[in-house]
Amino acid sequence: MLARKSIIPEEYVLARIAAENLRKPRIRDRPRKARFIAKNGACNLAHKNIREQGRFLQDIFTTLVDLKWRHTLVIFTMSFLCSWLLFAMMWWLVAFAHGDMDPSTESTRTARSTPCVTCVRSFTSAFLFSIEVQVTIGFGGRMMTEECPLAITVLILQNIVGLIINAVMLGCIFMKTAQAHRRAETLIFSRQAVIAVRNGKLCFMFRVGDLRKSMIISASVRIQVVRKTTTPEGEVIPIHQVDIPVDNPIESNNIFLVAPLIICHVIDKRSPLYDISAADLVLQDLELIVILEGVVETTGITTQARTSYIAEEILWGHRFVPIVTEEEGVYAVDYSKFGNTVKVAAPRCSARELDEKPSILIQTLQKSELSHQNSLRKRNSMRRNNSIRRSNSMRRTNPSLIVPKVQFITPEGSQSASET
Repeated sequence: MLARKSIIPEEYVLARIAAENLRKPRIRDRPRKARFIAKNGACNLAHKNIREQGRFLQDIFTTLVDLKWRHTLVIFTMSFLCSWLLFAMMWWLVAFAHGDMDPSTESTRTARSTPCVTCVRSFTSAFLFSIEVQVTIGFGGRMMTEECPLAITVLILQNIVGLIINAVMLGCIFMKTAQAHRRAETLIFSRQAVIAVRNGKLCFMFRVGDLRKSMIISASVRIQVVRKTTTPEGEVIPIHQVDIPVDNPIESNNIFLVAPLIICHVIDKRSPLYDISAADLVLQDLELIVILEGVVETTGITTQARTSYIAEEILWGHRFVPIVTEEEGVYAVDYSKFGNTVKVAAPRCSARELDEKPSILIQTLQKSELSHQNSLRKRNSMRRNNSIRRSNSMRRTNPSLIVPKVQFITPEGSQSASET
């Protein structure tokens, strides 16, 4: 309004608005990258616009196993109900074609007019007889005779169909209860990974453990780095996977997972983390996928456990605390400290700079040793001061601890008092 009435020039108003906008800081958080593998091992991937849906029906058994439990139970129930109803209709038609449904023939029936199935006079009785045949209950009230060859054919067909349904549905339920990912629920990974110095090299480390006493046979660990890359030709690869080696003294690359282990990857020239420093790690758009594979000892089924670590979940300059102790001749594992870490001295530079300038590691360790000695001195001085204060307070509160004054008389007659 003021600008319109020419009391305040319009140029001044626009300049003031622009200055206020510049003063207000605009903080925009970096958009969080979607994980390719969740912490629980689930793949964060959605399949869309699949046109050839018939391929799933070609492998019907795997499709049934992959369904959710509620869908599997519905299909299990409906498969038996539909088969019972279908063959109940066929038994009713057989009895109706033979004339067993006519109530007028019930009183005039002779030995020659034997029914195909005894005591089947309605669709309900035919449905009950269908259940007895397929489930082999056999209550004894309804039975088939040799009067109708068609009824014998229906009996053979229903037995074959019933066996197929039993085999397929029971096999699906067994496979769902014994799936490999169920065993992976007791294979745990540390929530965070660390980067620290081990044997003079920067190493990427994480901890893995098994909660069950039954072991994983031929267990192996693989690590992959997933990141978005662009080729020199300009092609964008959204999910570029790179395998990185795992430091394992055993040539077969298998681990003996009897207790929690710290898996180590040495950051060398072959590693994608070779040029990344502590400051660059926060800005990196990468994800490290960890895959643990092995054979379940009790069932012999191959299982796989997965997890991933993004840049925010990697702690630079930390180390896992020890959790395995020996107590009364038995090794005990304290899982309450499974993911606990402590801060240690580690150079903040990249592994390439550390290889080019080995003195950086020496300087870092020396600084760490000096700071450790200073902290010990401060701690000792604080303990000494606390002990002195405690002794003084005890003397004030307890008068019996105070030493009395003693007077000494010299031959000259002068008196001197000294306090001890």
